[in-house]
Amino acid sequence: MNTAPAAPSGWYRLRVEGRLAARWATRFDGMTLVDLDDGTTLIEGPVVDQAALHGLIRQVRDSGLSLISVQEVGSDRSRTNPHHQRSQS
Repeated sequence: MNTAPAAPSGWYRLRVEGRLAARWATRFDGMTLVDLDDGTTLIEGPVVDQAALHGLIRQVRDSGLSLISVQEVGSDRSRTNPHHQRSQS
């Protein structure tokens, strides 16, 4: 059986309108919430593949959040935003 190697995960940032309370982190398992000074929130972290990215975007939609942008920022956490980050739990 010939199987292709798994694609490496990427690091993504989804920017949404509003500031999200820490309780929202449970809806975005494995992601970190970052409040920005402009009143928006970054939901950022590793995404293993395109299907997972679409699932994350669907979760934003199903939660009633307004999606501003989606950005792939690389494959490692060193590219995260320097703003204060909240715990995932």
